[in-house]
Amino acid sequence: MSSCLGLYIDENIIKYAKVTKEKDNLKVDSFGVNFYEKLEDGIKQVIDETYSYKTPISLNMSEETYQYFDMYSMINKKDLPKAIKTEFEAYCSDKGYNPNVFETRYAMTENLQDKEKINVIHVSNNKLDLNKRIQLLQGYKIAGVFPIGMSIANLNDVKDKENSLIVNIEDKTTITTIINQQVYEVKILDIGSQDFLSKINLKENSYSKSYEICKETTIYTSEGKDLGEETNYLEDIMPTLYEIVGQVKKILNESLEKIEKVYISGTAALINNIDLYFEEYLENAKCEILKPNFVKTAQDINIKDYIEVDSAISIALMGLGIGIKGMNFKENTLAEQLKEALKVDINPDKKGKEKKLAGNLFTNDLSQPLDSTEKALLRTAVGLLILLIIYSGFSILINKQMQSKTNQAQASIANTNKQIRAVDTDNEKIQAVTNEYTTMIQNLQEINDKIANTNKVKKAIPNLLTALMTAMPEDVQITSISNTSDTHIEIVAQSKDYGQLGFLKAKIKTDGILQKDTVVSTAGEKNNDVITMKIEGELP
Repeated sequence: MSSCLGLYIDENIIKYAKVTKEKDNLKVDSFGVNFYEKLEDGIKQVIDETYSYKTPISLNMSEETYQYFDMYSMINKKDLPKAIKTEFEAYCSDKGYNPNVFETRYAMTENLQDKEKINVIHVSNNKLDLNKRIQLLQGYKIAGVFPIGMSIANLNDVKDKENSLIVNIEDKTTITTIINQQVYEVKILDIGSQDFLSKINLKENSYSKSYEICKETTIYTSEGKDLGEETNYLEDIMPTLYEIVGQVKKILNESLEKIEKVYISGTAALINNIDLYFEEYLENAKCEILKPNFVKTAQDINIKDYIEVDSAISIALMGLGIGIKGMNFKENTLAEQLKEALKVDINPDKKGKEKKLAGNLFTNDLSQPLDSTEKALLRTAVGLLILLIIYSGFSILINKQMQSKTNQAQASIANTNKQIRAVDTDNEKIQAVTNEYTTMIQNLQEINDKIANTNKVKKAIPNLLTALMTAMPEDVQITSISNTSDTHIEIVAQSKDYGQLGFLKAKIKTDGILQKDTVVSTAGEKNNDVITMKIEGELP
C-alpha cells in the first residue's frame, strides 16, 4: 500500500488530498482547502493536519507553458529527443529566450491532420521558478512536481472514443483537450477564479469568506431570474465565466474531431448551475462537473467536497505513478544531483605509483639473500601467524561456551512459550464469551436506536407540515412531500415566479424547518409558465 499527498497551490489557497493506492484500489484518506498568508506556514499546517511527515508529496508547477511540434513518425526513437530539443531551441530563438533556463518534458500523441506525423506536446518551466517550488518542501519527501494541464485528465473516466474537454478553472484556467483517450492539447487562459475572488474580497475583506460566497452562489439561466441577494456577487463572477465559455466555444468550433462532453472542475465548479450555464452556450456538447472516477461518496461526505479538490487529487495520482508518464519535473533534477554526488576524482599518477609499489613488493628474486628490510618483514609475518593461531584457539573455546549457554537459553524459551500458549488458550475462551456479550449489547443498542429514530420521525413530520403552512408564500403550491429515508425530506413545489420559490427555499433554511446546511434545490423546470422546483434536506 502506497500513499501520496497532493498539493495544488494557488494564490492564497492550498488544496490538498491524501490518496492511498492498494493494488488497483484508490482511496482519498483526507482532503480540504487551506487559506494562507505565508505559503511555508500554510504547507506546514497541511502536512501537520494530514500527518504526512514521511509521506511522499507531489505538487503543481507555479508556471507551465506548452509548445506543439510535428515530428515524422519514421524518426528513430533514439533520435527523437534530440529532434524535439532542436525544435524547442528554434522556438526559443524566435521568442528571444535562452533555452537553458527551462526544464522540459514532452508527451506524444497522434497527429489528426497528417497520419505520417506525430504530435508532440512539449511542456516547459523556468528552472528558477521550479527550484523555488521544490524548496518549499525542503525537509519532506518530494514525489514530484507536475503540470496540472496534463494531470487533471487522471480524474476523467474516458469512455471508448469519447472526445472531451476538461475546463479546470482555478486561479488560471487550463483547458485540456482529450481525443481518442489521449491528451491532445492544453491551453492556458490568464483568467480564472482569482479574477472574481479578488473582486468579492474587496467587498468582504476576507478571502476565505469570498471563497464560501462563491460556493453558495447560484447562476440562473436565461429562463430564470436572479435572486436579489446574489446579484452583487454574480456581477463580479459572470464576466469572467463569459470570457472562459467564449474560449471553450472557440476550441469546440475549431476542433477537427467532434467533442461530445465538456467537464468543469476547479474552484468555479463549486458555483451552483455552472454546468447548465456552460451547456446553454455550448449547444453541441453536454456539460458536466468533473467527478473523480474512482471516488465513492459516503453518506456523510458530499460529492461536491471531492470536486472542490479535483486538482489536488489529480496531482496526488501523478505522484502514485498514475497518468501520463514522464511528466515529473523534479525527477531528472534529482538524478543529476545524485550523479554529481557520486562522481570520483581518480588521480592517474597516484594510481600508477601504487601499481609500481605493488610490483616491487611481490616480484623479489628468491635466489638472492634477504636484505634487512625483507628480514624484518618476514619476522613480522611469522609473529602475525602465531597471533592468528592463538586467537583461533581462544575463539573455538569461547564458541563452545556460547553454544552451551545458547542451548540452555533455548530450553528456557521453549518452556516459557509453552506457558504462553496455555495463557493464550484461556484468553481465547474469555474473548469468545466477551464477544458474545458485546454482540448482545450492540443488538440491544441498535433496537433502542431504531425505536428512538421512529419516535423522532413521527413527531417531526407533523411539525414539518405545520411549519410549511406558516412559511409558504401565497403563490406557491406544494405538490408532494416525501420522506425518502429516515430523516431525508423531498418537497416538490411549483409557482409562476422564481422569486417565490426562492423565498420558500430561504424560509425553509432560515426558519430551521429543515437543517440549514443540508437544504439544496434544483434549478427549476418551467412548463406552461409553471416552474417546478424540488427542495430537499434533513429533518432538524
